[in-house]
Amino acid sequence: MRSRCLYFLNHCKKPKHIFQIHAQLLTSGLFQDLSFSGRLLKLASDKNNGFSYALSVFKCIHWPDAFCVNTVIKVCSRNNCNKRAVIFYVEMLRESWFYPNCFTFPPLISACAKLGCLSLGQMCHGHAVRFGVDSILPVQNSLIFLYASCGIMVAARYMFDEMLDKDSVSWNTIVCGYAKAGEMGLAHNVFDAMPEKSVVSWNIMMTEYLNFGNPGISLKLFREMIHQGFICNDTAAVCVVTACGRSARLREGRSVHGFLVKFFPCMSLFIDTALIDMYSKCEKANIAHLIFHRMHRKNTVSWNAIILGHSVHGDPVVGLSLYSKMVNTSGTTLESAGSFDKDGDLDETNPILPDEVTFVGVLCACSRLRKLNEGRAYFSQMIDEFQVKPNFVHYWCMANLMANVGLMQEAIELLKNFHAEDDSSSEHPILEELFRSSRFLGDVSTGEKIVKSLIEQDPMNFSPYNLLVNIYAAAGKWEDAMKTKDMMKKKGITKPPRCYLKDLKEIVSDTKLESDVQKVLMGRVES
Repeated sequence: MRSRCLYFLNHCKKPKHIFQIHAQLLTSGLFQDLSFSGRLLKLASDKNNGFSYALSVFKCIHWPDAFCVNTVIKVCSRNNCNKRAVIFYVEMLRESWFYPNCFTFPPLISACAKLGCLSLGQMCHGHAVRFGVDSILPVQNSLIFLYASCGIMVAARYMFDEMLDKDSVSWNTIVCGYAKAGEMGLAHNVFDAMPEKSVVSWNIMMTEYLNFGNPGISLKLFREMIHQGFICNDTAAVCVVTACGRSARLREGRSVHGFLVKFFPCMSLFIDTALIDMYSKCEKANIAHLIFHRMHRKNTVSWNAIILGHSVHGDPVVGLSLYSKMVNTSGTTLESAGSFDKDGDLDETNPILPDEVTFVGVLCACSRLRKLNEGRAYFSQMIDEFQVKPNFVHYWCMANLMANVGLMQEAIELLKNFHAEDDSSSEHPILEELFRSSRFLGDVSTGEKIVKSLIEQDPMNFSPYNLLVNIYAAAGKWEDAMKTKDMMKKKGITKPPRCYLKDLKEIVSDTKLESDVQKVLMGRVES
């Protein structure tokens, strides 16, 4: 029986078999043997999306060991249940039998990093020192990730420089940390100094240069990577195609497309979607439509790419037609909506739902066609039928539509009465993309009139000024953008600090958690 159960545990392929193995262990009396229950716990954490089942398995183990505790912490961190990971760790510290080891801290410190809670991370760092595992390579890598994620690059670099041994994770983490902090020069210097680069290293640099607004350097790095004999993966392909789209480099985009056709016999959903976006931004929505039509699998993102492509860069009539097809062919309603698989692909037996990005495309199409009644109907459908909460971009599209049909005052009132949850609404990436679109450059004057009217009515409000700067920058009117910034500086207009009830609850919760951790840590140290 033991050998049979071990065989099943080691060769389990499908999630549904885990429950059968679990039942077999319970009926055979082998469950309380840690060599079996520990394997089952790891299997449960690997095969299931959530951590609830793994936690229930853990609670049934009478005498769990550090391996079991570490497995639960890891599954919590992996499923973005980061606060739960820290709480679970604190609960286990109260048990006299549990002593953390070198496998405890990497997922635990990673959870603190994802929470953005430096003080919790520092406490865990101190505990790693207390238990003598701070010099272990995976622990050191997690500490670099912690300090880099919290923007403390001095501490991250100190940890990196003090390491006796470094692996690719160490190098990639410090490079990514500098890049996220906006220190692209330092990131590139460390990248050049790497003793051995991997595709992941190249992807980090290409992606961060793209995020930093330098698609040309991303393309240059891609060419260097291929020239040095590295094999392109999906991440690199999506990055380079996106770079071509953002810089409207149709010729290079076509060249990359040809390379990918040769390199990838069957391109993934992600690459196809990136190609749709690239051709749309290069004013070739017809080619984007052809790629979309030939796709074997489609998800919400691919539908959004083609709808936005036609609505903003191509034929808005086709964009609205595609939206109708997306909704009507599946008979989509909120109640009948289906599910998606782990790759984000639509389950063919279920319909697909439009989201907030879908309606940005729809409202843009209405704005270009000057269809006010249809725009209002779609806006209501978004809220009432699909329960999508409108954000600033949706209101801006509606205001733009109203202004285009001569309802300037109504457009101003609409934006004036909009209460955003935060002041970053005027910096939304989709809104910036709309401003950059050549199809909407003619609307710069309209947007300028709307925003200036908002400024006249509330001259000390930061948001309209920031929006005006973005409009000028996207249209290439750098002199006007600088004048607006100078005006803001002279008037002393800055982004006001905000603290919402949600933030306050999180602060109180995090403070309590930190206090609990501190008490337990001090208790263990004193003992």
